Amino acid sequence: MSNVVAYLDAAATTRVDPQVAEVVLHWMTEEFGNSGSRTHEYGTRAKRAVARAREGLAHSLSARPDELIFTSGATESNNISILGLAPHGEKQGRRHIVSSAVEHKAVLEPLEHLGSQGFEIDLISPGPSGRVSVEAVQERLRPDTLLVSLMHVNNETGVIQPITELAEKLRETPTYLHVDAAQGYGKLTEDLRAPIDLISFTGHKIGGPKGIGGLLVRRRGRDSVPLTPLMYGGGQERKLRPGTLPIPLVMGLAKAAEIFEKERKQWWSDAEDFRLQLLRSLGRTRFRVNGDQENSMPHILNLAFDDVDAEALILQLKDYAAVATGSACTSASYTPSHVLAAMDLPEHVASNSLRLSWFPSQAQELDIESFTDVIADYQAGVSS
Repeated sequence: MSNVVAYLDAAATTRVDPQVAEVVLHWMTEEFGNSGSRTHEYGTRAKRAVARAREGLAHSLSARPDELIFTSGATESNNISILGLAPHGEKQGRRHIVSSAVEHKAVLEPLEHLGSQGFEIDLISPGPSGRVSVEAVQERLRPDTLLVSLMHVNNETGVIQPITELAEKLRETPTYLHVDAAQGYGKLTEDLRAPIDLISFTGHKIGGPKGIGGLLVRRRGRDSVPLTPLMYGGGQERKLRPGTLPIPLVMGLAKAAEIFEKERKQWWSDAEDFRLQLLRSLGRTRFRVNGDQENSMPHILNLAFDDVDAEALILQLKDYAAVATGSACTSASYTPSHVLAAMDLPEHVASNSLRLSWFPSQAQELDIESFTDVIADYQAGVSS
């Protein structure tokens, strides 16, 4: 048995790139100014560095620097987008919001809160493919539809949603589009250059530090999305996000984005190669892949193994790989995945599926054949 445990739960275990860690440490110990200070050179250098970071990150999304604000990550960005737009909807009598039932909890729970405040939340169930069609969204649009919130890439199935086409359709309407791009940022950046009004992203999915991300608030001509801040106490980030900027994390995010862009093609190729090797080996077991594989990312697989209890299988695999039954944010719960349930999969499939996700450099540590042997032997033992 291998003594190495591979990480197939990338959402929770992606390592910070060593070059990124070096940048973060530098800005923690050598360049330690506050970008809000104008009275000394340390603050001036920090302010200039943040401006360069903001400009580079915004440029990668075909946006203006003043359209990007830094946040603690996609969860905060999602809340600012959804809850911050609500007062504008209330003033205009537009209380209808369209989203999907396969969104991350960081979107579903703010929507649930608005539902308790009198908003009408229309959640689309995508069916077994896990992919929401543009037509399904358009059918639900009404004159009072304030917002459509649709994720870029599903964190449990890897299914890519048609956000580019949807952005084009909504741009000529008064309805805003918010995209939770936590899983797609850096990997499918070209999709995010579409005219999407609000884009949430986070750094740790691309080898950056945890605790830093961003929200792109794209203008429509001269008009910006009318967001109301959720917190007060300073106007540091366009008056939407108060508080002292974590300069080391901002610089780490910028460095991670720079590195990932250079390595993206190789990352994609390596992720695909690992996926093919894994599926080829798993051919010795009985399983099904959940979600539309024609529109899916190469680093996420959601698998249902026949005649196997997922939680028991995780224990069998613990010496080989770190895996999860669903989102890293809900993996402590043993309830069936809300994503798989929303896809109308049979209960035994929804409750007994594993989510495998990987950063290619970490996945290479997996002994694939031994990993497969454990699953095959477990299935054989259960069915005998």
